Amino acid sequence: MSRSNGLKSKIKSLLLFIVSCLLLVLSGCGYTLQTKASLPFQSIQIVRIQNKTVEPKLQDRLYTALTEEFLKEGVTVSRQAAYKLSCVINQFELKLLAEHSNVATDYEVIIKGNFVLTDPSGKKKEFKDIGGPFIVSFAGSGQLNKLLASKEVASDKAIRDMATEIVGMLIYR
Repeated sequence: MSRSNGLKSKIKSLLLFIVSCLLLVLSGCGYTLQTKASLPFQSIQIVRIQNKTVEPKLQDRLYTALTEEFLKEGVTVSRQAAYKLSCVINQFELKLLAEHSNVATDYEVIIKGNFVLTDPSGKKKEFKDIGGPFIVSFAGSGQLNKLLASKEVASDKAIRDMATEIVGMLIYR
C-alpha cells in the first residue's frame, strides 16, 4: 500500500510542477487570461460601414463578419451601445499571382479600411489601413458561375480576416 501511496504522491507532485511551469511560461510571455469582466466594453454599436469600392455588398458582408467576431469574443452588438464603431472600406482588389497552363491558380485579395471607435464621452480613436493582402488559391478557368463563387469565397475570407484583426485590436489593445 505504501508503494501505491508513494506513486500517487509523485504523480500529484509532477502535475503540480507541470501546472506551475505552464503558469510561469504564460505569465512570462505576455499572455493573460481574458475574462468578460476585463473586456474594454461589453457591447458595441456598428453605426456605419461605407463601401467606397466598386465591389458590391462589401459593407453588408463586413457588418456580418464584425458581428460574428464580436460575439465570439463575448461582446454584444446593439443599437443602444455606448461605444460606436464606423468604417470606410477604401480598397478592394483581386490580383492574379500565378497561373499554370493558362489557368489562374493563385490570387491575392487586397481589402483595406479605416475604422473609428467612439467611446461614450465622444473621444475617437482611429485605426487606418486595417486589412491587407490575403493570398487565396482557387482555379480561374471553367464556368463563369464557378469562378464567381470562388471569388466570393476568397473575398469572404479576406473580410473575415479583416474583422478578426480589428476586433482583436479593439479588445486586446
